[in-house]
Parts: sequence; C-alpha cells; structure tokens
Amino acid sequence: MAEATSGQPAARPLPPGLDLLWGRRERGKRGPRPGLSTEAIVSAAIQLADAEGLEALSMARVAAKLGFTPMSLYRYVASKEELLQLMWDGSAVGAESLVIEGDGWRERLRSWAVFQRDMIDLHSWITQMAMAVPPMGPNSLHFVELGLATMDDTPLPDPDKLRFLGLIASYTLSEARMAADARRAAEAAREAQAAQGVHEAEYTGDTGLGADAGTGPPEDYEALLRELVDEPTYPRLYRLAWGPPPASQPTEREQFLLGLDTILDGVQALIDRAAR
Repeated sequence: MAEATSGQPAARPLPPGLDLLWGRRERGKRGPRPGLSTEAIVSAAIQLADAEGLEALSMARVAAKLGFTPMSLYRYVASKEELLQLMWDGSAVGAESLVIEGDGWRERLRSWAVFQRDMIDLHSWITQMAMAVPPMGPNSLHFVELGLATMDDTPLPDPDKLRFLGLIASYTLSEARMAADARRAAEAAREAQAAQGVHEAEYTGDTGLGADAGTGPPEDYEALLRELVDEPTYPRLYRLAWGPPPASQPTEREQFLLGLDTILDGVQALIDRAAR
C-alpha cells in the first residue's frame, strides 16, 4: 500500500475483487502458471455462463474448460464471488472505445441505454446476479462516463445526471431480468413437456410467452383474470380481462423502448424546468 507523500493521502484499501480489477493487489508468492491468467479465467467463465447460465458456473467447471486444476485458478481469483465481479466488469470490455452518437442529449442517452440492454441480453447471466452496489470496475465506470457525456449539453447538475443514469440502468436491468426469467420459464415448460413425451411440434402450452418472452400480458394471465375477478370487486381488471383484445401486441423490445422514452420525457421536463 502506498504511503502518504507530499500531502497526498495513502491509497484507500479496496474491497476484494475491486483491488484486483484496479491492479492494487500484490501477487502471491506462488508463481503464475504458464498459459493461465486472470483475463483467460474471466473469458472462460463468461463463455461458460453465456452458454449454460450462471447456475452452471463453478471454479471447477472454469478450470476444466481451461485445462487446469481448480487450485490453479485460486492463484489469480480468490473466490467464485470475486470471479463474478470480474465477469461483470468483463462484460463491459471495450466501453472505453465505444462511441455514442446522436443529435442531442436525448438521442445519445437513448442509444446508451439501448446499448446497455443489448449487452445484458447478450450476457443474460447478468440478470441472475445479485447487485447490492453499482459495479465499480474500470470498464463499468468507463460506461458510466459515456452516459454522463451524453448530457454534456444540458443544464442539469452532475449529481442529477448520475441519478438519471442510475434510474435508466435500474429500469434496463429490471426489464432485461423479467424477459430473461420469462425465457427461462418457457424453456423449462418445454423441457417438462418433452420429459412427459409430448412432441415439440405438438407443444402449445408456452404460458403465453412464445418466442418473444415478456411480450405484453400473456394470454394465460388474461384467462386467469377471467376466472378470478368479478366486475363489482375489480371493475378495471374485469374490463381488461373481458374487453376486446388489442389489434396487435407490442413486442418486448417495443415495450422496453416505450418505458425508456417515458423516462426520457421526464428528464426533458426537468431540463426545461432548469432552463426556466
């Protein structure tokens, strides 16, 4: 740990995981294994989670994928929890060179949010991770810096900009998590049907989720409403359940963008208020 010099405070100790991401952890006495590195471990872990989900991730599985023993990995990564931190930051590799384009803050901030959603969908295991604190790795902070830059030409104070990024990020992660959960539920239902000997071509019980999971109120939901709600007690839900179906159902993507545009409308209102 660096000592305080010339009036500057000593570097603050970082929690496990962050110290490794920011290069502040001293390597142990045991030497490195040829062909193995933290980057290789994280890359293999991400590939495994992309293919099989977070439930398939273990130090043993990652080690086997790399052709090493689990103990070899512990020379670089202290625990599975630490590996998860590294994976989260690894999912944002390249953020420092990403260019967010668009005419005006709104178009740029919208592109920032859509890019974030695309990355979560690409690595859907992110939706299975607990998130007690915002990611603080260097790649993650590069992405936050990009988000702040989208609002450079607004009169908003920097703390408000950061709060808006947090709101958008929370919304994006929540929507991605619901869509991923719906896909997993549909896949589990298909597997359960297959296990019972029902041919996939004959399978129709997709819980109303279909290929575009998370699209609107599923048919099964409306059917259950018709079974459960009565007009005197639940007049509005009754109207939804028994009313004419919409001409078309928005896709999950369209619903996500509608919610995102609603948030951006709120940001615009605050910008207009600040300008006045």
